Amino acid sequence: MTEVPDGDSAAPAENIQIDLGPAEDADTGINLDFADFSAETSDDVQIDLGAVDEVEPAGGEPPAEAEPPVEDVEADEALVEALEELHDGLVVKPGDWFVVHTYSGMENRVKQNIDNRVKSLNMEDFIYETVVPTEDAVEMRNGQKKNVTRTYMPGYVLVRMEMTDESWGTVRHTPSVTGFVGNAQEPTPLSLSEVEDMLTPSVVARVNAESQSGPGRARARVEVVDYAVGDQVMVVDGPFAGVHATITEINTHNQRLKANVEILGRETPVDLTFPQIQKVMG
Repeated sequence: MTEVPDGDSAAPAENIQIDLGPAEDADTGINLDFADFSAETSDDVQIDLGAVDEVEPAGGEPPAEAEPPVEDVEADEALVEALEELHDGLVVKPGDWFVVHTYSGMENRVKQNIDNRVKSLNMEDFIYETVVPTEDAVEMRNGQKKNVTRTYMPGYVLVRMEMTDESWGTVRHTPSVTGFVGNAQEPTPLSLSEVEDMLTPSVVARVNAESQSGPGRARARVEVVDYAVGDQVMVVDGPFAGVHATITEINTHNQRLKANVEILGRETPVDLTFPQIQKVMG
C-alpha cells in the first residue's frame, strides 16, 4: 500500500477549494451578463407598467361625470318653458308696447292710476295692459343681505295699447306720468325683442317664486348697496377694524369697495368688502 506523501496532506484543502458547489449556487442568483441583466430589467419594467396601464376603476368603467341635481334641471326647464310662453304670448297679443316715464318710486302707483282711468273712461278696447317690470335682487344694507323683488326700470312703466288721440290722452294725463318715451305726440313703440328683454326679469322672478328649488336657482341677481362715494364708514372686520374710513370707489358687480383709512396721520387706500364696514351714524 503506497503511502501518501506529506505534501498530499493539502489535498483536502484543494478538494475544499475545488468543491465550489455552494459558490456556484450563490453565483446563480447574480447575473454578470450586463446585456442580459438590462433585458431582464427592461422586461420587468414593461410588465410592471403594463400592469399599471391595465388598472381600471371599480366596475371596469370610467367614473361618470356628476349630474346636476334634479331640482336644478326642473327649475331650468320651467324657466325655459316660461320664456317660450312669454314670447308666444307677445306675438299674438294685440296692440303695441310703449314706455311711459314716471316719477321714480311711483311706478306701481302709476300702474294703478292708469288701470283705474282705463275702466272709468271705458278705454278697455284701446288700452290692454300695464306692466311694471321687476326683477329679483339682493339688497345689502349695513352688511346684511336680503332677497327682494324690485323695480327693474325705475321711473318707467310699460303700456300695451292702440295709440289714438283718446288713448294717448288717457295715459298722458294720468297723475305722476311725465310723458311717453320718444316723440311727445307720436311715441315710438317698442320692438318685440325689446319688450322680451324688459319682461324677462319678471318671468325669472315669478318662476323662482313658484319653484321649490330654493333661492338663487337660475336667478338673475343684482347686488344693491346703500353706500355712496364720500360716505364715512367704520371698518368692523379685518386688520383695520375700528378705524374710520371714507369711501372713494364702489364696485357693485363684485361687491367690493375702496376707501381711505387714516394710519399714522396719513390716508391710506384699502380694499374692503361691504360686510367689513358699517355706516357712521352722524
